[in-house]
Amino acid sequence: MLKMFLITGAGGFLGTGLRYLSQRFIAHYFTVSFPYGTLIINITGSLLIGIIFALSEKTRILTPDMRMFLAIGLCGGYTTFSSFALDSYGLLKDSQYLYFTTYLFSSVILSILAVIAGIWFIKSL
Repeated sequence: MLKMFLITGAGGFLGTGLRYLSQRFIAHYFTVSFPYGTLIINITGSLLIGIIFALSEKTRILTPDMRMFLAIGLCGGYTTFSSFALDSYGLLKDSQYLYFTTYLFSSVILSILAVIAGIWFIKSL
């Protein structure tokens, strides 16, 4: 129990740091009120977790500990669905209904497609 806590916690620490750096980088290039940073991080995190899942199914490259570190820790710290919910609320509160609808559907659909793409990529190797 303590071992898994430390493994996932270390991954979460790295994932959160990557999220912060990614968010800053994206915000530098996209300065409009649409939450591109959260959207891009959710999609890339979903792609990464799809790759990790497929690698763990297809190969023995990832040990169970490494899978926990990467999937639960790193991806869990990196992806931002709590920020997604808060950003969505902000768009609704500001009556930005077109941005809200675009953000909602693109986040959910593109993230699911990214998981499928990650799995497809690994399975096609």
